[in-house]
Amino acid sequence: MKKGLLVLVCCFFATAAFAETRGFQLSITPDIAIHSKDTRIGGVSLGIWSQNPQDAITLGVVNGSTGVSSGLSLGLLANYSETYKGAQLAFIANYASGNMTGLQWAAFNYATNLKGLQLGFINYADTCQKGVQIGLINVMNETRHWFTNLPHEVAPVMVFVNWRY
Repeated sequence: MKKGLLVLVCCFFATAAFAETRGFQLSITPDIAIHSKDTRIGGVSLGIWSQNPQDAITLGVVNGSTGVSSGLSLGLLANYSETYKGAQLAFIANYASGNMTGLQWAAFNYATNLKGLQLGFINYADTCQKGVQIGLINVMNETRHWFTNLPHEVAPVMVFVNWRY
């Protein structure tokens, strides 16, 4: 009984060590950083190229968010993520390989599943629950027909504005 309780307590503390969140990250690349790229950042992340799971404000040239992340990501060139909730702002590109909930603002925006707003020259959403795209070329791949389901969706490809809800 005592050994079982001791093992349970040790497992509890070991799990807490793996799930630790850090408040600050400074990185040159994902492998040259204060904390490993598997450490969750829950505060501020500064770097030339950073990549962490996070609930943070991220400032850098290229910002990567892994796993389920949230916050504000300000990238000079680009932001990339898996599942992101918040705002991704960059000059060149934003890329969300999973769900993107919130705002993407860049020259090129991509989301596998959009729920929010994309502002850019080229906006692409593979699927969209509820979303609006404003830009020169706006693609909502899930929309199959042109203007047949107004006002809920517009078209697969539109100039200036496209939406789906």
